[in-house]
Amino acid sequence: MTIKTVALRDFLTTADDIQAITPWRIQVEQQLEQAFDQKTPIRDILLARTQSIDEALSLLWQHAQLDDSLALFAVGGYGRREMLPCSDVDIMILSEQELSTTQQQQVSDFISTLWDVGHFKPGTSVRTIQSCFEQATQDLTIATTLIEARLICGNPHLAKWPRRVVSQTWTDKTFYDAKMQEQAKRHAQHNNTESNLEPDIKNAPGGIRDINQIGWIAKRHFRVNRIYDLVHLGFISEFELHVLEDAENFLWEIRHYLHRMTKRDENRLLFDYQREIAAKFGYSRSEEQHPNYPIEQFMKRYYRTAQQVSTLNELLLAYFSESVIAPRLPNYERQIENINAHFKLVDGKLAVQHHKIFAENPSSILEIFYILANRPEIQGIRARTLRLLILAAKRIDQAYRDNPQHQALFMQIMRSPYRLYETLLAMKRYGVLGNYIPAFGHILGLMQYDLFHIYTVDAHTLLLIRNLNRFKEPEFAKDYPLVSSVFQRLLRRDIVLVAALFHDIAKGRGGDHSELGAADALAFCHQHGFNERDSNIVAWLIRNHLLMSLTAQKKDISDPDVVKAFSEQLGDIEHLNYLYCLTVADINATNPKLWNSWRSSLMRQLYSHARDVIRMGLGRPVDYQMHIEETKFSASELLVNDFSFDQVDQVWRDLGEEYFLKESANEIAWHTRSILEHGDNPAPLVMIRAHRTAAQDAVQIFIYTQDKPNLFATTVAILDRMNLDVQDARIITAEKAFSLDTYVVLDRFGTLLTDPERKDHVQQALVQALSHSDQYPGVMERRIPRQLRHFEIENKVEISRLDDLQQHQVEIATLDQPGLLAKIGGLFMMQGLDIHSARIATLGERAEDIFFVTKQHAQMMSDAEAQRFAEQLKAALDEASQQIVQPHEH
Repeated sequence: MTIKTVALRDFLTTADDIQAITPWRIQVEQQLEQAFDQKTPIRDILLARTQSIDEALSLLWQHAQLDDSLALFAVGGYGRREMLPCSDVDIMILSEQELSTTQQQQVSDFISTLWDVGHFKPGTSVRTIQSCFEQATQDLTIATTLIEARLICGNPHLAKWPRRVVSQTWTDKTFYDAKMQEQAKRHAQHNNTESNLEPDIKNAPGGIRDINQIGWIAKRHFRVNRIYDLVHLGFISEFELHVLEDAENFLWEIRHYLHRMTKRDENRLLFDYQREIAAKFGYSRSEEQHPNYPIEQFMKRYYRTAQQVSTLNELLLAYFSESVIAPRLPNYERQIENINAHFKLVDGKLAVQHHKIFAENPSSILEIFYILANRPEIQGIRARTLRLLILAAKRIDQAYRDNPQHQALFMQIMRSPYRLYETLLAMKRYGVLGNYIPAFGHILGLMQYDLFHIYTVDAHTLLLIRNLNRFKEPEFAKDYPLVSSVFQRLLRRDIVLVAALFHDIAKGRGGDHSELGAADALAFCHQHGFNERDSNIVAWLIRNHLLMSLTAQKKDISDPDVVKAFSEQLGDIEHLNYLYCLTVADINATNPKLWNSWRSSLMRQLYSHARDVIRMGLGRPVDYQMHIEETKFSASELLVNDFSFDQVDQVWRDLGEEYFLKESANEIAWHTRSILEHGDNPAPLVMIRAHRTAAQDAVQIFIYTQDKPNLFATTVAILDRMNLDVQDARIITAEKAFSLDTYVVLDRFGTLLTDPERKDHVQQALVQALSHSDQYPGVMERRIPRQLRHFEIENKVEISRLDDLQQHQVEIATLDQPGLLAKIGGLFMMQGLDIHSARIATLGERAEDIFFVTKQHAQMMSDAEAQRFAEQLKAALDEASQQIVQPHEH
């Protein structure tokens, strides 16, 4: 389709009226924008823009009176005719010889005019043929630029030189190797995944650069100008070309919107733009669908497109290496090893014995992955075989899935002792996994618009399986000692692996994904040879895969009743072991930043306590008095050499039984020693140490001071100022109106325990503030991080009575933001409520905090007071949310 834009000549008052270029280019851009909005194909838009720039540069070239010994080339995206609204106009001026003084002045005037005319962002280089040889030899980027050089005007005899230079300075192999190293480095900068939350659509895996990469390497060897020409040379099929062109069109359209929205050469698909661009592509939602549904559907298309590009990039470049580069190596001799009647190894990679293998023997579609999973020395699959495999995968249907031979093969893959993750990843990339398990095909590219789940559902699922298998490897066992030992003792690892494969498989369908996934898994297990008992364990794991993390993060696992209730839901050690392994691997596969020493210690404590309860017998009631006496005895053993029993008992007698139920002996001894050493000093006592059951980044802060109404609010305000994030808080009020407060914090800088000066600074700041706790320090205002501004979290406040504790539980869900806990503490203070303990959980952009409170003097709120406070707290959170820039504002 040809786009009719106004001609430059219609704007000229004279033949060299260069001032007319600016208004002409503005009008051309307006026409192109109108054409784009009218759904004109993006390729036509890019071509029309390129032609308009060619026309303008030709006029400026004539105006500069540059002689015919020079030539003007378009390079980069401009050379490929891929000009977007804010793309750089990259040009090269080429000459046979060094420029004369006159020519230098003319070239300088030409470049200056480019800037003066405006509406261009030129990137210029001036080279001789000799300097091209010298620079291309040393610089891969320049060599790549020369491959794409396109003559605009000037000396036509120079048109052949850019590619000739590359041909003479780089061989097929050296150019290929250098470009592949460059691509690997580029991919590593984007975490080697297509599934980033805010992808760079130009440079990330599966982006435009991966398509360019195919063109660069092919153009260097085949001397073609377009990828389309490679079809006739047999390098790429019509189908593959169609997939690449559709992907490229989609990515170009996204870039077009990004350029138009930001008015710059923007390639990052940030949260700031995803909602609006999704709407531009026509994604919308019904009233039943959640607000982020359009974004998730749009991003699902993006991730699937990026996956297609990555797969074709891998396939075509491997094909080039195998068919062009390898056979030309000196002394090359193809190494062939026959594996069976279906497959052989060719130069270390799997290949079919003949091209009809998959058609004549459908089981070989899974057999090739079984071989791949059980032969660690195999380097991959040959490109020709990959082509056949990708086409064969499309023929997997229900009859194929129902075949017992195929079911047995799939389970043999799942039970592979070697590289299961890599094998499943390959099965996903080449279309086999999504066709063999259609429900898995539905979650390909599915993302959740939040900061908690940083991978697409399919990528997360496979990473979870990778994490599970890593627990048996020595290098990971040292980082996860308990869970690794548990995993290695599992009799049936395939149970937890299948549970991992199905645990999120029903996301995006609506309804409870755990229940729906459990139903899918049951059907799968019955088909794939699991007995009823093992099938039920798999289904139970999927239904309860969040149970352990929610219990550890939201409940007080030092409470024997909490541990007992959790243990009763498991029933036996076997379920506990499976769930523990699945939970730790799941958290690490959701977002590695979530796994810190505090969460690790919570999971470890819950596992150990539950194991003890199950071993002692689930029907056995909790003996609270025995638990208290055992804890006291263990704590006294740690103190006996330094203090008398009377001294210790004087501290303990005022603390109440709950203190000894919920604190460990080690912590009780630490508290007691600190209080006795502090003596009658009226100043607040503040002690800091590493958390004894966690790693160095979890820090315990113990505070002993006179009880005052606003202690919690003051403390968390100071901790926030000190860049310490509270994870857990426990407040014990002794009968003598003294408060024993323990906070577990994570240090944003990681220096609190290693920098004595900073440690002293934190202690002094707390002592100073708590000595004057009637002077609330207030919340330190901080800028809201950019990413958080694009999430709308419904503020929720739920208050429930806990009659057995004579407290109220206040559960808050809101958008995480700097100083949030300090703000909440201030709200409690203003309402005259005492906080007895708190559980703090930050899940991506979402904060889910739980507080256990009473009025002053340990009095419970009435139902009316609780209702009124819930409304006031919700209103305060809503007001705070309104001050944060909403997603549609830029």
